[in-house]
Amino acid sequence: MIKEFYIKNMVCDRCIKVLKNEIEAQEMKLIEIELGRCKIDIHDDAEIDTLKIIIATNGFELIDTAEDKLTEQVKIQLIKIIGDLPIDLKENLSDHLAQKLHQDYSKISRVFSNHEGITIEKYYIKLKIEKVKELIQAQEKNFTEISQLLNYSNINHLSRQFKTETGLSLTDYKTQHKNFRNPLDQIV
Repeated sequence: MIKEFYIKNMVCDRCIKVLKNEIEAQEMKLIEIELGRCKIDIHDDAEIDTLKIIIATNGFELIDTAEDKLTEQVKIQLIKIIGDLPIDLKENLSDHLAQKLHQDYSKISRVFSNHEGITIEKYYIKLKIEKVKELIQAQEKNFTEISQLLNYSNINHLSRQFKTETGLSLTDYKTQHKNFRNPLDQIV
């Protein structure tokens, strides 16, 4: 029987690869896998138990409630936006999420805020700041180029937001040459 599982804390292609390899190593028939979700042809409860062990061992969690699923879907959509530079949303973020998740934005926002204790907008800002840190460390783009890639109206807006979130100016962060990045699955 083909079953769909929703998985928390999958944030990148490596997460997909790890789970794919581990599931296939157990000779389970993986039908489909993407960020936050997989479909497996499950034959018995033992395979479900094996899957739970694989997921837990690799730092992920099975999602079992509708609210958790919606919250994770919001995170995945935001991570996808940040991962595809330059950010080029054709509509505002709320409309984008409502369209992608096929739900009313007020419900999405309420569930996310209640579950995470932070608004979607604040979470999105935190993700963008982590991307800024990554781009600064790569040393391939200047601050103006980074602000344009992440769809900031201007460099000053990025600078203020970066300082508010990190306590450091962009220049101070760059000159310290330290990795102060937070893992995406631990941002809240």
